[in-house]
Amino acid sequence: MAQQNGKKGNNGAVQPLETYQLSVEGMAMEVQIARRPDLYVPYYSIKIPGLAEGTRLILDTQIRGELVGEVNIDISEMLDAQKSKYVRDQFFSKTSKVLLRHFPTLPPENMKILSAYLMQYTLGLGDLEPFLHDENLEEIVVNCAGQPIWVFHKKYGWCITNVTLKDEKAVQDYAAAIGRRVGRQINLLNPLMDARLSTGDRVNATLFPISTNGNTITIRKFARNPWTPTMFVQSSTISAEVMALLWLSIQNEMSILVSGGTGSGKTSFLNALSSLFPPNQRIISIEDTREIYLPSFLQWVPLSTRLPNPEGKGEVKMLDLLVNSLRMRPDRIIVGEVRRKREAEILFEAMHTGHSVIATLHADNADQTISRLTNPPVDIPQSMLSALDLIVVQYRNRRTGLRRTFEVAEVDDRGRHKVIYRWNPRNDRIDKVDEISALADRLSLYTGMTQKEISADIAEKSKVINYMIKQGCVDVEHVGRVVAEYYNAKESLLDAVEKGVPLKDMIG
Repeated sequence: MAQQNGKKGNNGAVQPLETYQLSVEGMAMEVQIARRPDLYVPYYSIKIPGLAEGTRLILDTQIRGELVGEVNIDISEMLDAQKSKYVRDQFFSKTSKVLLRHFPTLPPENMKILSAYLMQYTLGLGDLEPFLHDENLEEIVVNCAGQPIWVFHKKYGWCITNVTLKDEKAVQDYAAAIGRRVGRQINLLNPLMDARLSTGDRVNATLFPISTNGNTITIRKFARNPWTPTMFVQSSTISAEVMALLWLSIQNEMSILVSGGTGSGKTSFLNALSSLFPPNQRIISIEDTREIYLPSFLQWVPLSTRLPNPEGKGEVKMLDLLVNSLRMRPDRIIVGEVRRKREAEILFEAMHTGHSVIATLHADNADQTISRLTNPPVDIPQSMLSALDLIVVQYRNRRTGLRRTFEVAEVDDRGRHKVIYRWNPRNDRIDKVDEISALADRLSLYTGMTQKEISADIAEKSKVINYMIKQGCVDVEHVGRVVAEYYNAKESLLDAVEKGVPLKDMIG
């Protein structure tokens, strides 16, 4: 087991911030987050109630060794979602027999705790496993052995934990175990590794001496509870009015580019916009790492790139998937991130041929977004930008962790942009800086809507968004169903909104 770093400072009291429970393979764990006077960042500690240190020692030194000899499990079976439950049941059965040999009078509830612990350290990722089960975390980082593991908490930002891996071999063993599950290798000849866990979490690992302080592991967690439009409005990241404008654009098959810096929430916002798609259309998503999650009833085909094998073969690039997606009769195309010229050319060609596209790009504002698109390495002609309708810029304050929609800009027929909304940091509001013109012209051209009708539609959708927030509708499935009701039975939905009908009476 890893060392536990929990020494209290001498120059003041510990200030508790939050305590909550985790369940890891059925074993309850307690997370405590606090501010300590001897640390400059929050302290994140994990405790396993009911597991004494002496018992833990026996489990690690004796019982785990016996299990290795008695339990024969193929890694492919663990990765197969259909066989995973069967494998776990078999493991618990064998574990119970071994535990009873060592602890004949062990009560059933304690048997469950010990079995879960052995599952965590035999089939799971040991000391890293509890962090993987905490949905409040975005990142898990091992900088080297001997230093505490760091985590990025959605609420508290970077936190130092009470878990330290004992030596560099332990770090390398974890990295190698992750790699074996997906056919990747990490060793002295291949000291860098990118891999993905079966849960969608993205893993990067490096070995000494490439990382001069020691071996590292960085895990970017896949969001199990994806962001939705109501979440963004509820958190004041964007206003209901602006989200309603984006909804109107998506309904009418406009193409949108979501830009922003690293960690600004581009992909989360992309996911939120995707839940506004009509239910009668086919959606293709293309990502390096699977992060998009849409309502289950949508006709959605998620595609992911693939890294080459150790021999350098079998790679599937984003460009390959993008070209292939155009042969799949998509109504909507979602692209995780545009980085290269050829990808951008295919993407804008898809827009020009009538496909509705939503994609992300690294840029800090609308000006930089246009500049990045029209200069190397993307370097597409300004004239191609006319296929793009809107640019949405996401912003993150690295000091405070605050995330906001920074700008919304429209793009005209000459590829020029105009900012419509911009976030004001003084009052923490997104203000209208100009009226829509190019977007209004396109909506009028393809739908016949007047400016007055556009304003009324935005107000109507704002009401629906605020209704969902009032009803506590933030889950991607529930939001998707309300949106589907809007498309299929709008008058009935608006009547329910006016009367304040409980959400459960509408969508079950």
